[in-house]
Amino acid sequence: MRPAHRASRFRAVKRILQGRLRNENDLDAARQLVLSHLRLVISVSRGYLGYGIPHADLIQEGSIGLMKAVKRFEPARGVRLVSFAVHWIKAEIHEYILKNWRMVKLATTKAQRKLFFNLRSMKVNRSGVGAQEAASIAQRLNVKPAEVAEMDTRLSGHDTAFDAQADDDEAFVPAAYLADHSREPVHVLEGRDRERLYTEDLQRALGSLDPRSRRIVESRWLREEDPATLHELAGEFHVSAERIRQIEIQAMRKLRANLAPLVASA
Repeated sequence: MRPAHRASRFRAVKRILQGRLRNENDLDAARQLVLSHLRLVISVSRGYLGYGIPHADLIQEGSIGLMKAVKRFEPARGVRLVSFAVHWIKAEIHEYILKNWRMVKLATTKAQRKLFFNLRSMKVNRSGVGAQEAASIAQRLNVKPAEVAEMDTRLSGHDTAFDAQADDDEAFVPAAYLADHSREPVHVLEGRDRERLYTEDLQRALGSLDPRSRRIVESRWLREEDPATLHELAGEFHVSAERIRQIEIQAMRKLRANLAPLVASA
């Protein structure tokens, strides 16, 4: 049988199978249509071997896309099953690669997906994308140059384990510098002691000062905003700024003496 007759007979068989599936919901017809197009799945999946995904997994996902295409195919629309199936095969493979290529999904928007599957082949070399090259790629893909640069950065990165591997105790991993020690009992108790020192004990030490000295220390050191100046306090107490400075020095010495035992025991 000549190739032309063989192809004509194959198309006729496909039309019969499609009619059985559409009109009678014949599952055996669907099975035969899927099996007859498995070579198409293998051919399409080869184009995605550069993403580090096993070829068997790509064929498996592409086969799922083929089954969906066979189920949804409408012969009356004038589109060949092969053309319709390619769309679904690629869609399933794309989704699988995006979910499994990295732990964190890289492409979520339509523009990012377009960049993910085209940027590698459009780059001149493996180094970073320059401003001119990013602008050129952005124009060809109808996206923003900033999106090209961002996707190139994402593609050049790699996953990092949070904890060290069992055979690498000295690995510098996020767990080594992202640990939160603030809730550890020792730190909690130390925080409570500091809070007590800064509130109860400080108030007790301030109470040992005379009213004028306390007023000067509180105005100069304990205000959260706009601490008073020596000249402002001098005007308030009708003395010189130098006298205010002397009173402040004496008051601070007395405070330090009262708080020293508490700081040493904290």
